[in-house]
Amino acid sequence: MLDAIVIGGGPAGLQATLTLGRMHRDVLLLDSGTYRNATVEHMQNFITHDGRDPAELRRLARKDIAAYDTAEIREVTVDSVRRTGDTFEVIVGDEVLATRKIVLATGVRDTLPDVPGIAEAWGREIAHCPYCHGHEFAGERVAILGTERAEHLTALLGNIASELIVLDEDSVREVERTNFGLRITLDDETIGVGGMFIATQVSQQAPFAEQLGVDLYESGFVQIDAMGRTNVPGVFAAGDLGHVPALPGPMPSVATAIAAGVIAGSVCNMELAM
Repeated sequence: MLDAIVIGGGPAGLQATLTLGRMHRDVLLLDSGTYRNATVEHMQNFITHDGRDPAELRRLARKDIAAYDTAEIREVTVDSVRRTGDTFEVIVGDEVLATRKIVLATGVRDTLPDVPGIAEAWGREIAHCPYCHGHEFAGERVAILGTERAEHLTALLGNIASELIVLDEDSVREVERTNFGLRITLDDETIGVGGMFIATQVSQQAPFAEQLGVDLYESGFVQIDAMGRTNVPGVFAAGDLGHVPALPGPMPSVATAIAAGVIAGSVCNMELAM
């Protein structure tokens, strides 16, 4: 039986695996190859890696993990998980993997506004986090789609963009990528902008939290405490999928995901040791 299985190979899962590997725990990382930032070419606001391709960060992290004999990574998709008394089983095809602890790091899925062209520009000229992608539109005319976050985004982007335009989603007919940014077709005119910020609908990327009986908030995020623990003993969650109640909401970024991975991995190891 394994000490721990980490499901999800993004920053949180990789860091949790590294932490457990360094403590000589038999840990297995199962990575489906599905990542929230798959369309992003450069990640920002992460010291020593500002502007790095996220795929390169994952490659470097895997190289780090490979140095530890008790840590393993498999590129597979998990079919389901289940509790078996005080332990757990992870089903991958015909294989059943038994483990004492589980770290969920499967992330979330973004559902984009239903506007033609947004999906093609998502993660490039279109973003949702000013801390991750605001500086890249410095001195540009920037659009904000929807009024729900308009006041918040306007405040954050006010000293970055040269001009901010708030657009009602119902008035936007199409978005096209261009050499200068985006061409946005409205009901009665066409405008050009350097970039656009949108709000997305967020849901769990995988069903494993529900399969394990883990509590979720109405927002759909996993309920975790400050140590990454869920309500189910032995099940931890780290990264974008979780929400610590002390915070006003999830604060997704590569840096916070890695921090959550350290915490979940460390507390998981502590419980194994005790």
